[in-house]
Amino acid sequence: MIIALIIIALLFIIGISFYNSLIGKKNQVTNAFSAIDVMLKKRFDLIPNLVEVVKQYTNYEQGTLTRIVELRAKATSGTLSDTEKAQLDSQLSSSVNGLMVNVENYPDLKANTNFINLQTTWTESEEQIAAARRTYNATVTEYNNAIMMFPGSIFAGMLNYQTVPVLETVADERKNISARDLFNN
Repeated sequence: MIIALIIIALLFIIGISFYNSLIGKKNQVTNAFSAIDVMLKKRFDLIPNLVEVVKQYTNYEQGTLTRIVELRAKATSGTLSDTEKAQLDSQLSSSVNGLMVNVENYPDLKANTNFINLQTTWTESEEQIAAARRTYNATVTEYNNAIMMFPGSIFAGMLNYQTVPVLETVADERKNISARDLFNN
């Protein structure tokens, strides 16, 4: 009888441990995505300054600047799902990266101290976002493994936990970059 009670108590403690572990991993995923959100906010805050400095020095295609401003407004609206935020982030990154490449055609802008500072801050922000994405993907992988492997899968099923997709690079960003095309524009 005592052995049965010890076994039941041990199973109960193990169950609580697995339950708490799954809760912790789920919260880590949420926290990791929040870190990306914070970095994106920082980057979104840079965009108006970047656009204004570029406007002062260039006759750059107004449509591109307008698109960047529109994407920023949509991104900061607060009505997007996590998936929509990731997709919008990709579009915004692509647009701003195109802007940065075309800045090469404006030597006065390239020499402007404000622009140089903004460009440096932008680059640092991009590096921080990339690091936050790597952390998020590692956290998601750990969480997904925990809810898919036995015995965590039993608790995950009872709690209705679902796998979370990792952030992936969109197909356009995976293409090889042609230096010839960059310098011939």
